[in-house]
Amino acid sequence: MTLSALAPQVHSFAVNGRGYALDVNSGALHALDEAAFSLLQREEIRRALASGSAAPPVPLTPAEQEAWAELTLLVRQGTLYSPLAALPDAPTAPPALKALCLHVAHDCNLRCAYCFAGEGGFGGERGLMSAEVGRRALDFLIERSGRRRRLAVDFFGGEPLLNFGAVKELIAYARRRGGEAGKEFAFTLTTNGVALRGEALEYLASSDLNVVLSLDGRPEVHDRWRRRPRGEGSHAAVLANCRDFVARRGGTNYYVRGTFTRQNLDFSADVAYLLAAGFRSLSLEPVVASEGEWALAEEDLPRLFDEYDRLAGLYLAEHRAGRPFTFYHFNLALFDAPCLARRLSGCGAGHEYLAVTPSGDLYPCHQFVGRERFRMGNVLSGDLNEELMAQFRSANVLTKPACRECWARFHCSGGCQANHHLFTGSLEEPYALGCALQRKRIECALAVQAELALDQARAQAG
Repeated sequence: MTLSALAPQVHSFAVNGRGYALDVNSGALHALDEAAFSLLQREEIRRALASGSAAPPVPLTPAEQEAWAELTLLVRQGTLYSPLAALPDAPTAPPALKALCLHVAHDCNLRCAYCFAGEGGFGGERGLMSAEVGRRALDFLIERSGRRRRLAVDFFGGEPLLNFGAVKELIAYARRRGGEAGKEFAFTLTTNGVALRGEALEYLASSDLNVVLSLDGRPEVHDRWRRRPRGEGSHAAVLANCRDFVARRGGTNYYVRGTFTRQNLDFSADVAYLLAAGFRSLSLEPVVASEGEWALAEEDLPRLFDEYDRLAGLYLAEHRAGRPFTFYHFNLALFDAPCLARRLSGCGAGHEYLAVTPSGDLYPCHQFVGRERFRMGNVLSGDLNEELMAQFRSANVLTKPACRECWARFHCSGGCQANHHLFTGSLEEPYALGCALQRKRIECALAVQAELALDQARAQAG
């Protein structure tokens, strides 16, 4: 791929009345006054700036002339319509794993209607991972990790606390084997919170595991879909258990992760509810579904865009009031971004990160589990489909035509390949609705980080 494929590009956008311009290749972000933002909406102005013209192509008002001078200065400084300095070379070293998602339970104590995992069973038989399969998976990760020293393991389901004994045993085994092999392990566990009590609560609260707690927000929202096998809602018990856990943890190393659907397009209200309930590390994700009354539709996008704007306003208001919180999709580094190679290639599913089922089967990630075409091998036999791994390794924003032209390419890194395949049948063709939401989230993340940086600069200036 030549550099010309990544020609100078600027994306201008507005969030809650403020205009911004993102220089796509350099990553520079500019907060704009009304005159500068207005100029960047005009095609002839954009063409002139991109060509490096010193003079405006059309007569301008005095305010527009001042804005033109500022914009051309940014072009000369290399932070507007900048070329890409260089593309990273294709990787030549053998692939090395860095993480596994251990499906310790293909079973669940809830029956969430919108669950992509088929209410915990992933379209197959329900069952738990044996400690032996888990140990073999951890050995497989260590053996395939090359020179990597820091490895990660996610405990996932279904509901992993249904197999709590195996989780404890595998953590101890990983730490022992890691010490012998010169590897360090970080662990994450995702739970629906129903069984987060007693021994499991005590163990997790006193551990250094990162814990993801599933809670959708307001009681009526949560209980609409997240029901027990006999149909009762789970909100009251989950809320109480999650609050207890976070209090014992001292408010660290956790995320409350919810799902919004077509039935709660006003999801910013659920974020506000979770904040009022005492949670400060949050993620609210759009449902992944192609059908069902919960599935999102293209006509929902204007409403959802408005909700993200409201959420950005709430985020800034809380920070400015001295009550900061973390929202996962707003965690965007303006000044210490990932390297270009990472921004091109994304999450590493299928070549750096794999999922392991209770029977030991390997898949590119947790969302591919059950799609037989993407079964990559098995930890018990030690086999691995190197050809499929190479296919995932070679996929990046430059190999996907729609991604290559998109202004958000260096922030979304091509998006979720499992979702792309689910909706389009292809790893290369993006899921359009998901991309639209991702772009809006990125705009809001850029805006709130820019505003916080401006607040800090003003405070330092006195």
